[in-house]
Amino acid sequence: MREELASVAAQREAHEAQQLIDDFIAQARRAGIEPEPLRVHLSGGGTARTDRFGWYIKVDQTVAIGSDGGYYVLSMPGGLQERLSGVRLVATQPALQVSLGGRDGESGDLADFLTRRLRH
Repeated sequence: MREELASVAAQREAHEAQQLIDDFIAQARRAGIEPEPLRVHLSGGGTARTDRFGWYIKVDQTVAIGSDGGYYVLSMPGGLQERLSGVRLVATQPALQVSLGGRDGESGDLADFLTRRLRH
């Protein structure tokens, strides 16, 4: 029962977050803020190109909104092979909090990150 309630709450939150993301994409396009090629940060050092375009919403470029409406966390295991061949990104379920519990010191409301990105 508890797991089912948590699942329903997570789905509701993801739906709400997706609405914020969809609104962000529409506003970014209206404002002429073009998506850029997304890169992923690799645990072995460096970055790798990906198959997606979007808008970075964190200063350290570890979270982005894809032009396809996906929510992407841009850090993953990898090294030389990924740097050479690139990475296929898979969207994660969006949440209303960005980097909740993260150690990078930059966490907060998704709406705030999206608003900040529209201003820059």
